[in-house]
Parts: sequence; C-alpha cells; structure tokens
Amino acid sequence: MKEYFSKPEVILTVSFLIGTFIIHRLIIWSAAKLSQKIHRSELRKQYLKRYTGYIIWTICVIAIILVWGFNTKGFFVALGSTFAVVGVALFANWSILSNITASFILYFTFPYKIGDRIRVHDKDLPVTAVISDIKGFYTLLETDEGELITYPNNLLLQKGVSILQDKKGSIFDITDDSVDRTV
Repeated sequence: MKEYFSKPEVILTVSFLIGTFIIHRLIIWSAAKLSQKIHRSELRKQYLKRYTGYIIWTICVIAIILVWGFNTKGFFVALGSTFAVVGVALFANWSILSNITASFILYFTFPYKIGDRIRVHDKDLPVTAVISDIKGFYTLLETDEGELITYPNNLLLQKGVSILQDKKGSIFDITDDSVDRTV
C-alpha cells in the first residue's frame, strides 16, 4: 500500500487537488475583497464563486487525466475541438457563453448596479427600468408599470445605456417642438 502512495501519479494528483483548492480559495477571497470595495451584492459574489469554481476544477480534472496517461492523441483532438467550439461561442452574438462572459464584465467594470434606474438605447425597443438583479445569463429590469423584463447581458454591453439617477426619462427622450426638423 505504501508503494501505491509513492507513485508519481498519485503524488501529482494530490498536488493538483491541493493546489487547485488553494488557488480557488485565493481567487474567491480576492474577488470578495474587490466586491466589497466596489459594493456588489452577495448574490453576485455567489455567481462569481460558482463560475470560477467550474473553470478551475475543470482545468484540474484535465490535468489529472493527463497525469494518469490516458490516450493523449485522441484526448488532444477532443480538447482542441472543444476549445474551437467554445472559442466560437464566446464571440457569437446570442451565445450562452457570451452572456456568461458579459456577466463577468458587468460585474467588474460597468458603472451601474442593482437598484440603478437605466435607459437602454435600442432603436427597436427602448427600455427605461430599474435593475432588480444581474444574473449569469441575463439582467432583470423592472419598468414603472411593474413589467419584469429579462435582458441578455451581452446586449447590455452592445447597446448604449444611460444611468438616470433620480430622473424619470433620458436626455434622448426630450423633444423640442419649436425646432423645425423638416428638410
């Protein structure tokens, strides 16, 4: 039994598991500190923990599979195909992965947060609403009429968004009837 635990594969597997656990905790700790600093909600921190955990532990499992010497030729073909599909999906407009990526970007960099009143400048369907929640794939917007709108996160990155503060409308809503716009 002692010889089994001294095998390089077992030692590397245990090392990968311990290292991944430490890295995962370190990322969660630093994300929690950053979340406190930029005043993000507890629910957003939970999403971040979940998604980073998926990514980090998947990398750990792949590393362990490689350590134990599975057929790497077929594995690398499958891994390359997977990365190609994921790469295309990250840049696809309506992709689930692009919404998850957009969720991370919204979490760390965008100036609006839950409770802000915003105006989405969409020529087809402009929306003025209060952000009630930002989830992994979509943002929940509540209009003055009580309507709950689920808006994809990637569209919030693509469209112009105004933070309205205490105003009911946007500067783009103002019409001046005294100006003659005829040509």
